[in-house]
Amino acid sequence: MSRVATVLLAGASGLVGQQVLSKLLAQADGPRVLAPVRHELSPRSPRLVTAVSGLSPADDAALSAQLRQASPTVDAYVCCLGTTLKKAGSREAFLAVDRDLVLRLAAIARDLGARQAIVVSSVGASAQSGNFYLRVKGETERALNEMGFDRVDLLRPGLLLGERDESRPGEAIARALTPFTNPLLRGPLRRYRGIAASDVAAAAVALLGRDEPGRFAHEYADLVALAAT
Repeated sequence: MSRVATVLLAGASGLVGQQVLSKLLAQADGPRVLAPVRHELSPRSPRLVTAVSGLSPADDAALSAQLRQASPTVDAYVCCLGTTLKKAGSREAFLAVDRDLVLRLAAIARDLGARQAIVVSSVGASAQSGNFYLRVKGETERALNEMGFDRVDLLRPGLLLGERDESRPGEAIARALTPFTNPLLRGPLRRYRGIAASDVAAAAVALLGRDEPGRFAHEYADLVALAAT
């Protein structure tokens, strides 16, 4: 386990990202956190640097310079970015966030020296999937694996459980049913169980600094175990 001094955290205002940020800042000897965001974050900490940006491709050079000025080096990239087709409004807009922005920020982190990438993906992610959402997740995973990080940890949760700032009626219904459906998902289907966003965040934090090189995928059972460490 290596000490992580600086983390570039993408998606710090989202369901999982907020909790990752909170957990990192709560650590007495935790890392410095660089958070590229569209709007200022409410947490205040001497270890938190928010880089406000439009996060469009045209902003990448300025954002990279801003982050480099805040910290010349980064040890790890933690990405909790994610949207839905409905919220994005189109497949192109969805791709711009769930694939392109994830990879653009990964490239910036890698350029700043990050050796580890921890990225929230999805159970079932596959570049060969016939499902558009899962195919995009799989394509993103494949590209991350080719970016030169020493270690890539792919977190593949099922339905994320937690209170969102935005309304997602379909997810709200699924969350309400989770206590009844989770016990029915056994054996190979266990990987599809709903999981608390706080557990996914705790798993991401637990993985920080793992220095065994390679590509690792973490599904339900592994995420729960990591969250308990």
